[in-house]
Parts: sequence; C-alpha cells; structure tokens
Amino acid sequence: MKQHFVLIACALACATSAMAGGLTTNTNYHIAFDRMMARGATFEIDGAFSNPAGLVWGHEGLQLSFNWQSPHQNRDVETTFPLFNTEDNTYKFHGKATAPFVPGLFVAYRKDKFAASFMLGIVGSGGYVKFEDGIPMFTAPLTASLNQSILTQKPQLSSHGYNIFNTSSLYTIDTELKGKQYVYGAQLSAAYQVASCWSVAFAFRANYYDGYNRGHVIATLKQPNTELVNLQLDCDQTGWGYTPQLSVNFHKDKFTLTARYEFRTKIETENDTHELSINPISVAAQLAQSDMGSKLAAYQDGAKIRNDLPALFSTAVGYEFLPTLRAMVEFHVFDDKNAKMPDDRQKLLKRGTIEYLAGVEWNINKTFLVSAGAQRTDYGLSDEYQSNTSFACDSYSVGFGGAVNFNEHLRLNLSYFWTMYDDYKVESQNYMGTGLPGTDVYSRTNKVFGVGIDYRF
Repeated sequence: MKQHFVLIACALACATSAMAGGLTTNTNYHIAFDRMMARGATFEIDGAFSNPAGLVWGHEGLQLSFNWQSPHQNRDVETTFPLFNTEDNTYKFHGKATAPFVPGLFVAYRKDKFAASFMLGIVGSGGYVKFEDGIPMFTAPLTASLNQSILTQKPQLSSHGYNIFNTSSLYTIDTELKGKQYVYGAQLSAAYQVASCWSVAFAFRANYYDGYNRGHVIATLKQPNTELVNLQLDCDQTGWGYTPQLSVNFHKDKFTLTARYEFRTKIETENDTHELSINPISVAAQLAQSDMGSKLAAYQDGAKIRNDLPALFSTAVGYEFLPTLRAMVEFHVFDDKNAKMPDDRQKLLKRGTIEYLAGVEWNINKTFLVSAGAQRTDYGLSDEYQSNTSFACDSYSVGFGGAVNFNEHLRLNLSYFWTMYDDYKVESQNYMGTGLPGTDVYSRTNKVFGVGIDYRF
C-alpha cells in the first residue's frame, strides 16, 4: 500500500497553485473592457489601468468610477481510465468556479498637463473553485492501489463473501477539493504631457495575495465499514508583492499610439496551516521517509512558496474615424516563464502568453453608446505543464454592451462577455504513476456580467 499513499501525496503537492484563476494577470477591471476588450488607447477613466499616460488628454477635473462584475466558470477534467467503473471507463470531474462580486474602483484627476489616478481591484486570479467529486489525481491512483491491494487478499476476502471479481464494489472513495485565490491590487499613477503629442506616466501597485487550499481523501471498505485512509488538508496562504510600471502615449489628431510595461511582481506567500493529517499513523511515517515528504512540506505551517505575477508588455493603437466612432487594436505579452510558480512549473511552459485584442465604440447620440470587441489568448502550454488542479486552455473571448449618459456628469455602463475555450487533451501510458494508460481532456467555460457607474465632477 505504500505506493498508493505516495501517489496521494503527489496529488496534494501539485494542488498548490490550483484553486482559482489562471496563469494570466487579470485585465478586466472596468466594464468598458468587458464590452470592448481593447482599451489600451483610451483617454477615459479606465485608462487608470490600461493607459495611465493617456489621462492627460481626458476629462479635466475629478472622475470616479465603481464597477461590479460577476463571472461564472466551469473547469472540467474528463478522464478515461481502465479501472473507472463507468461507461467507456470515462468520468467527468466537474469544477465550479465563482466570484459573485468582483469590484473595481477608479479615481482620476487632471489639470492642464498633469494627471493622477488611483485604481483598486482584483489584479490576479480571483474567485473560488470546488471539485465536489475530487479530481483524477486523487481518484485514479487510489483506485489502482486499492484494487492491487484487494487482489492480493483474494483468499481472505472470498472467505468473507466478497465479490473479488468486481473490486470497485468493495469500497467507497470520498474526495473533495476546493480553494480560493485572490490577488488584490491598489495602484497609484502620475502622468505628464512632456510635448505637444507625447505624455509619460509612472505607476506603482501594491498587491496582496490571499488564498487557501482545502480538501480530503477518505477511502472506506464497505463491509465491515473500515476506514482505509483519511487525508485532510486545510491551508491558508498570504503574501505581498509590489509592481512598478511605465507607460508612454503618442497622440496626434485622430491617431493614438501607446505602450505600457509592468515589471514582474515577486510574491512569496506563507502558509497558515490549520490541518495536514494522514491516518493511519503508519502511513504518515511511510510518507515522511519517502521523497514525497519534501513535497508535503510545502503545506507545513510557515512554509513559503512563490506565486509571482508575470511582467507584462502591452501596446495599442486607437483611431477616431468620426467624432462618434472609434476603434482600437491591442497586443499583450506576458513573461510567464520568468514568473516563479510553485514547484517551478513556469519552466514547463513553451513560452509566455500572447493576447490579441480589437474593439469598436459608437456614440449613437449624446445619450446612448454601444461597443463590441474580441480577444484571442494563446498560452505557451505543454502537456507537462497541465495539472488537474491548475490547467489553462487557449481561448477566444467576445464582449458587447453599452453606456447610458444620463447627463454630462453621470454614466451607466453595462456589459456581457463570454469566453470559448479550446479543449486540451493529454494522454499517458503511465497515468498518474499507476502503470496503466489514461487520458485527460481539460475544458473550461466562462461568462461575465458587469455593471458600473462613472461620474465626472
């Protein structure tokens, strides 16, 4: 049974970065992004994030904006494994991620050639995820080990009336995995118009990481009702990081060109572990003596783990075709391979993330505005990088929405966008170390509704 418990330890050790969010930094803080996507050349208040240098051409005076978003996401792993007692030996492990209230606050002030801004929001990951039936990392190795153990005890089990030809009927497995991962950010920026067509800005953001990992694995022999293994995990993780940023804006007539660079954010989280237990005690002793002991140590109270945010370079072009019609295109590069992750998983990526964005905005009249946009996200994924607890899928996103100007001061923003993900398939002839073949198909869905209020003094 030693192999069985070691495999469970591997599963938990890989769960560090898994529970919510992806490997990309959040970029949708303001509702204007959700309904247009490309906002890197804007002069409006959401430029406090996407184009701080451009605020020197925006509204003169004070602006405020409050935004509320509600994303809903599914993260599923469909696994085919020969010991699963299901049709075609396939089972879908369903993960539900929610973040019912994702706020964003913006403040901006401009006077002549100077502009200052403040932004508060969730800058990394964001939300909760729960796998009510656990994940194949737990279930497949556990099933294989229990089957192997039962088959070695045929005479004893047969004498007690067990049906040894259907080993999966002899025991039950109860697993659950859930977690949270938020990175809150508070950013200040200052911009100055250095020439008739040029402006520059410097920004600084403080980031606070707040997350937890909670789960259990319990295997029980049905008759008699004997507990085979009980593993419990409850670990909170917190940490701080700081992000300097530089941006530049060129604006002449109807044309705008921008560039922005966020430096890598080093975040080292520290564990506050409430429970990390494995019963029976003999199993814990086996693990402590194995090479898995060091991986389990990642969950020990006080242990420190890196959860960096990657450096980001973005550039955008905006053009005003008519006083009422504007369009933007934008390009992002995230340096994921140099942002440290738990267990140095960033080294398994082929490259960093690349995003292409485009959007258009039309003022129907003084009261109503509509906009739409699209985004392509292309990760540098590899089979080795993907994990049941932390996986990504390339995607296309589309968004649309509008705004209502009640008067020259007050605007209501509404948006809806959804993301269409490419499934990612990983095949193995030694699935989770069981010596048996297996396949994982990773899939995701994402839909976001947003509403916000902008106010100009």
